[in-house]
Amino acid sequence: MNPVKELLKEKSGYILSTLMSQGGEYGEIFYEKSRTTRLSLEDRKIDKITHGYDEGVGLRLIKNGKTYYGYTTEPTFENLKELAKILARGEGHGPVAMGKRHISGWTEVLIDPDEADLKFRAEILKRADEKARSFGDNIKQVLAVLMDKTREIMVINTLGETAEDLQKRVVFFVEVVASDGNILQRGYESLGGRKGFEIFNETPPEEIAEKAAKRALLMLSAKPAPAGTFTVVMSSQAGGTMIHEAVGHGLEADLVQQGLSVYAGKLGEKVASELVTVVDDATLPHHNGSFTVDDEGVPAQRKVLIKEGVLVGYMYDRLRAMKEGVESTGNGRRQSYAHVPIVRMTNTFIDKGKDNPEDIIKDTKKGVLVVKMGGGEVNTVTGDFMFEVMEGYMIENGEITYPIRGATLIGNGPKALQDVDAVGYDLGWAIGTCGKDGQGVPVTDAQPTIRIRKLTLGGVESS
Repeated sequence: MNPVKELLKEKSGYILSTLMSQGGEYGEIFYEKSRTTRLSLEDRKIDKITHGYDEGVGLRLIKNGKTYYGYTTEPTFENLKELAKILARGEGHGPVAMGKRHISGWTEVLIDPDEADLKFRAEILKRADEKARSFGDNIKQVLAVLMDKTREIMVINTLGETAEDLQKRVVFFVEVVASDGNILQRGYESLGGRKGFEIFNETPPEEIAEKAAKRALLMLSAKPAPAGTFTVVMSSQAGGTMIHEAVGHGLEADLVQQGLSVYAGKLGEKVASELVTVVDDATLPHHNGSFTVDDEGVPAQRKVLIKEGVLVGYMYDRLRAMKEGVESTGNGRRQSYAHVPIVRMTNTFIDKGKDNPEDIIKDTKKGVLVVKMGGGEVNTVTGDFMFEVMEGYMIENGEITYPIRGATLIGNGPKALQDVDAVGYDLGWAIGTCGKDGQGVPVTDAQPTIRIRKLTLGGVESS
């Protein structure tokens, strides 16, 4: 039994009615208890271990379209009642519905991280380190990181809704630096999702380490990337970095309503090739951005945002949905009880097409194949983006010829989507932590193999 949750269920009516005493459109109680463990291995030894618990309650009042928020790490009835008075700016009792709906969810795991010791975690990292270093003396540095988190949340609101979710996630990545004595190159690979440690039975840590090491070594023999305009084939292995950054953020309703999105006011318009359908889906099992309910207690949903090239919807949280008189799409997310929920993506992807990925390459006379994306940046107002290419190759006469290094992709999100002329039937996923307004939340991005007719490649040699 969780004593804080029991207190909140028993006293929620009083706390919420106090919160609504001076009026308002919506009020809620958000409870969170989390346990996070993080181990990192570098220079052949475990160099950092972080293990901690956190618990707190946040109260939110939406009144006249504005948000009033406060939280406490000492969630007694007296503290919560006082916090409600402060946010309401007065005393008394306002109207509150009770007991209309209850939703409860949890993460099913086979190997529960809450029952695994540090020795188990350390062994995962050591296996990865040994595998990466087995590729020879050119491997100079190996960093392996394993993080797992159990997060228990509960939302009780003035609409009479109670929602609970128990979320467990695992994130693992390996970063390798290789050198031939003249240059340094980096390789990176990650794994994770809404799972327990059985994830390593499905994909051993050695497999992730091998990909990272081979990527670093491959780039040592790569030729400097040419600069110019090229047809670009983006492999499904590249993950959905571009769709997340260059397109996804622009479809979040808070940015749209503030006029900070290139997609503002374009509902019903053609914004991409008819081959492109973009989806955000928090219902997918086991993915890093999945959940039963979002951080406002709204059930997870599948949302089609762009359908066959036409913009058909945006992502909403409760506040932005209220402003437009629509329903939340279950995209209200927050980093913790100390943060206000905002509109965030979950698992965002370009949906599968009908083309054979191999044929897409064979049909490309001259271009660039992007296998792995690195970091980048995007201007959501204009849609302009620039991304690092971590692993890329030249395509000549339909054949993959040689690897390139030092490449960046430069373009415009809407223009790139308009220029997609082939979409494969494969789909590759990549995990990440999405940062926005100082908050980070777990996400997954994906795309099939796609071909973009024309993008600028920033390199070190003129084409």
